[in-house]
Amino acid sequence: MYAACVSQGAETREIREEPSAPLHSEIHAYVLEVEGGEALTFNAQSERASVGSHPSNDLVLASDAVSRFHCEILSDARGVRIRDLASKNGTYVDGVRVESAWLRNDNRLQLGDVSVRFRARGGLALPVSSSSSFGGLVGRSLAMRRVFALLERCAQSDVTVLVHGETGTGKEGAAEAIHAASRRASGPFVVVDCGAIPPALLESELFGHEKGAFTGAHGQRVGAFEEADGGTVFLDEIGEIPLDLQPKLLRVLERKTIRRVGSNKQLPVDVRILAATHRSLQKEVNDGSFRADLYYRLAVVKVELPPLRERLDDLPDLVDTLLDQLGVQGEARARLTSPAFLARLRAHSLLGNVRELRNLLERALVLEDAFDQTSSVQIALDEQSAGAALPDIALSFAEARSRVLDDFERRWLAALLAAHGGNVAAAARAAQIARPYLHRLLQRHGITRGSVRASTP
Repeated sequence: MYAACVSQGAETREIREEPSAPLHSEIHAYVLEVEGGEALTFNAQSERASVGSHPSNDLVLASDAVSRFHCEILSDARGVRIRDLASKNGTYVDGVRVESAWLRNDNRLQLGDVSVRFRARGGLALPVSSSSSFGGLVGRSLAMRRVFALLERCAQSDVTVLVHGETGTGKEGAAEAIHAASRRASGPFVVVDCGAIPPALLESELFGHEKGAFTGAHGQRVGAFEEADGGTVFLDEIGEIPLDLQPKLLRVLERKTIRRVGSNKQLPVDVRILAATHRSLQKEVNDGSFRADLYYRLAVVKVELPPLRERLDDLPDLVDTLLDQLGVQGEARARLTSPAFLARLRAHSLLGNVRELRNLLERALVLEDAFDQTSSVQIALDEQSAGAALPDIALSFAEARSRVLDDFERRWLAALLAAHGGNVAAAARAAQIARPYLHRLLQRHGITRGSVRASTP
């Protein structure tokens, strides 16, 4: 039993019980049988399996027609789904090209020039943690307790971990919890946000520099890897790291040495590396914007943090935890933990996940109806839906949402730049974002000042 309400006179209090059973969760099991040529069979043993020609895949298909990371197979209690990873020759299910599709027994998958048969095999039990928290992360749902079981194992070694999840799901919290539960807990935990630092400065931020290494380098600087010696470096938004800097990061992973900017001397460092991203690095490997060998070394263990919409049973605990952090007590706390308020939370589209939940609770402390204050993400979706048809419902929610937001971001950036005559500095000031970050956004969407000026009336 998850929770019970006990009445004592005029007072009603909610009792939350620690999870006792089950200590495992069921997902759908399956087998992939490669047809023709050498017999090759893959038995799924986890929720996620990747298929492609790169040796780090769970099922490796040695064919030039198969992308390095061609597709992935996702299994949960609902069923098994295949998702294409922007492969060059596409993913087909029974002759139909798909980006995402639910699979059924005996489906024939065509991946490049390789035919694979999907065989359903009943259920598969995965271990879950007996705890309802890990570090600052909380959750009694099976989805989160599966994550906690994996994080607990990661903390017992120095394995490199890649944490993947949507914005606001708690990726930095997961990394910090791994560090705090590891043998390196007494050492430094150094965070580098690769998306917030201009590319020209990121190398110095990571590796340090010598005096005179470049204009403005008036003294020697110790970088994040030296600063974290004996501890952990957390590379947030690792997908933003420039391509020309990736070999230097790979050297740290392989040799545990760094070289400051402006120096020829290799310095040994004793660090553990954790990384996080909300982007599909496998897709970026396929399109050449992320090195396959770096991805292989970063994703030794991959932890997928579920979005809040997939663990709504955790809302009461999350609200309690966030209100503790905000120091909320008395009548305000009673209002924000009431069944009526929690029911409205369940019905609300918390697209910003736990981060948006916290913001909504803060608004609710000062506004009569915080739900009337629409999130920026929801505004993006509303504006997009007003001007275009709904995305393909055959896609997963996350994929459809990503496409809508990408389109909105592209149109918004073009309009912002046009409104300021192509002046990036003025546009950044008006949007209240850092100019280097705006430059990266414009580059990502292929928007140039010249094209904006040309299209401006």
